Amino acid sequence: MTPILEMKGLTKYYGRVAAVEDINFTLFPGEVHALLGENGAGKSTLTKMIAGVVEPSSGEILLDGKQVRLDTPAEALETGIAMVFQETSLVPSMTVAQNLFMGNERFFNRLRGINIAAQQFMQALNFQVDPTALVQTLGAAKKQMIEIARAMLSEARIIVFDEPTATLTPEEKRHFFDLVKTLQKRGVAVIFISHALEEALAISDRITILRDGRHVVTDNTTSFDRDTIVQAMVGRSLSEELYGTRKNVVRRPGERVLQVSNLRMANVVRNNSLSVFAGQVTGVFGLVGSGRTETFKVVAGALKRNYLNGGEIFIHGKRVRYRVPAQSLHQRVAYITEDRKVEGFFETMSIKANIFIGWLAKAGWKTFWIRRKRVDEIGEDWAKSLHIRSVTNDAKVIELSGGNQQKVVIAKSLIQDPDLIIFDEPTRGVDVGAIAEIHHMIERLADEGKAVVVISSYLPEVMQLSDRLLVARQGRIVEEFSPLDATEEKLMYAAVH
Repeated sequence: MTPILEMKGLTKYYGRVAAVEDINFTLFPGEVHALLGENGAGKSTLTKMIAGVVEPSSGEILLDGKQVRLDTPAEALETGIAMVFQETSLVPSMTVAQNLFMGNERFFNRLRGINIAAQQFMQALNFQVDPTALVQTLGAAKKQMIEIARAMLSEARIIVFDEPTATLTPEEKRHFFDLVKTLQKRGVAVIFISHALEEALAISDRITILRDGRHVVTDNTTSFDRDTIVQAMVGRSLSEELYGTRKNVVRRPGERVLQVSNLRMANVVRNNSLSVFAGQVTGVFGLVGSGRTETFKVVAGALKRNYLNGGEIFIHGKRVRYRVPAQSLHQRVAYITEDRKVEGFFETMSIKANIFIGWLAKAGWKTFWIRRKRVDEIGEDWAKSLHIRSVTNDAKVIELSGGNQQKVVIAKSLIQDPDLIIFDEPTRGVDVGAIAEIHHMIERLADEGKAVVVISSYLPEVMQLSDRLLVARQGRIVEEFSPLDATEEKLMYAAVH
C-alpha cells in the first residue's frame, strides 16, 4: 500500500538545539499509528510540522508521494490534515456551535441553523454538549469533545490526536475509540499521541517511539507490551516504580490540617464533609461532575461557597472564609490546578519569571524592591530541583513539553512553602518518566509532614499514592477506604452507585 504521508529526514532546530532530528515516518490510509515518547521527546514538534504550525529546519514531507510545503494550519487543512491539540485552541467567548463551524461559515448565517446543525452533529458523536453554551463556562472534558468534533467535521484524510482522552471519562473514551474505528473504516489515517500506554496498545496498528528527539523504533503493535514501550521510551523499566506494587504500609495521621463541614456550592457541592491530616496523602477519586475539584477550589478560595448555609472550613482548627485565592496563600494553602494552560502559568513568560511570581504572591507587599539577579537565582534553583528541562535557559513556558509545564506549575506552588498542598490531576498529559518524578515528589512532601491531597481520575495512581482514599459522588464524599484493602472495583462501584 502506498503511504498517504511520509516524512524523510525531518529536523527542527531551536537555535543550536535540535528538538527533533532526522526523523523518518510513514502513515498509511486507514491506519492508527501511535506516536509515543517522554515529554520533550519531540512528539508534539513532529506533529506540529505535519499540521503546518511549525516550519521544519530540514527534511521533506510527502503526501501521496508528492512533496508539499505546509506553512500554516490552514494550508494543512486544505490538503486534508487536521490536528486536535493537547491544549484546546477554542475561542472562550464564543459558543460551542460557533467554535465548531469557525472557518467553515457560509456567507449568510442563521444562528438558530448553526445551533441545530451543531446539536445534530454532536449527538451523532455521542457527545452531550449544549451547542449554545459559551466555551468559557465548560470544563476541560467538554472542551476536548468540541476539539475532536471540529476535526471530525473537517472530513480530513489525516487526523492527529494529541492526548485526546486525557480529560474524558471512561464512557466518553469508549465513544472516542468507536469514532476512531469508524474513521478507519472510511480510510482516514490517524496519528495517536498518548501517555496512556494501555490505550495506545489497544487502539493502534503500529507504534513509533521517540526519545530525545530521535527515532528509536517502529513496529506492529503486537510486538510491544507496556514494559517494552517504557524501556524504549526512557531506557529502563519503570513498571515497578509507577504502579507495579500494591501499597502495604500507610502513614499515620498527624494534626488535622483541613476540616470541611457541610460545604455547599450551588448544585455542584452538596453538604460535603471531609478531613485532611498532616503527614499523609489523601486521595480523592470521582468521575467528572462529582464535585471533587470544586470542593477543593472552594477550600483554596478560587470558588465561593453559598453565602447562606454554605458550611464551614477550618484550617489548623481556625474557621476561614476566603474571598480571593491570595488569602489562602497566607494561610499556607496551595492548589495546583488540573488545567495548567488556562490557570497554571503565564505562557509567554520564562520559566524563571513564572516561578518567581509564585514566590512574589506569597511575599506580597513586603517585597518592594528585588534585584534581577535574585529573580534568576530563585527560578534557576527551583528549575534544577524539579529537573525542569528546556531547549534554552530563557525558554518561554509555552515552548516546554507538557511534563515540564506541569513541573513549573508545581514549583510556583511549592516555593510558597504550604502546609496543605492540593494536587488536581497532577500527571494529566505527563509522560512516564515525569510521572515517576512527580509521584516521588508527592511522597516526599508527605514524609516531610505536609498535608497532601491528590485528586485523580486514574485509579492505579490514586491507589498507589494514597494513605486514605475518599470517593466523591454527586457533590459529596460518599465513602472512605484504606488502600490496604481497597480494590479498583470497590472504588468504581462507590463512584457510580
